[in-house]
Amino acid sequence: MSEKILAANFKTNHTRASTRDYVGALDAGMEKMGYDAPVYLFPPATALESFDTRSDIRIGAQNAYPTVKGSFTGEIGLEQLGEFDIDTVLLGHSERRHILGETQEFVAQKYSWFQERDFTIVYCIGEPLEVREAGDEAVRRYIVEQLEGIDTSYGKLILAYEPVWAIGTGKTATPDLIEATHATIKNLSDRPLLYGGSVKPANIAEILAVPGCDGTLIGTASWEVESMLSMLSKVKGEK
Repeated sequence: MSEKILAANFKTNHTRASTRDYVGALDAGMEKMGYDAPVYLFPPATALESFDTRSDIRIGAQNAYPTVKGSFTGEIGLEQLGEFDIDTVLLGHSERRHILGETQEFVAQKYSWFQERDFTIVYCIGEPLEVREAGDEAVRRYIVEQLEGIDTSYGKLILAYEPVWAIGTGKTATPDLIEATHATIKNLSDRPLLYGGSVKPANIAEILAVPGCDGTLIGTASWEVESMLSMLSKVKGEK
């Protein structure tokens, strides 16, 4: 298995102290198993920090506003990210689209702004259940719409396919479905493509073995460091 990209989205979980403990344990575990590929962590904004690690652990922001600083209550901008040398951001997550009402126009605006500042961008796409049930062509159209205004040739873009119906539900897309949808996305962009949606130690090896899957974006199963290390060990064992 070629080198895979693993990313962990903490969402609204962990504190500054527990994130520090997590990073320390993850760093030690990665060093012990000889895991030298990059691992991306997206803690909540209150836990962003510069961590001195021996392993290749890269900290990113779950969200940011397209501004250096300003009057945007509740948001964080480049000034805040720069304090901790953070140059990676997660954009387009379905929870921000569907719960917090971010439009494609606004997501694309944020994307362009952070692209201009040379950020690594993990960009999320994926369909809700009603679109999936409408068939493959409906899914393709939905994904195309989520790529409107997005420079899919950007060299620091990492795509993440997360079917909304599989996020935090325990339902995981079948390997055949992942392969078919990833093939559709690969026709739209040649950037690395992760799968996200109820990834866990029991299924990560099977998911990463799917043709066209370059890694995983992990939610719930990444929140405990022992679980994350278990997944890394399975990836290490598959190489």
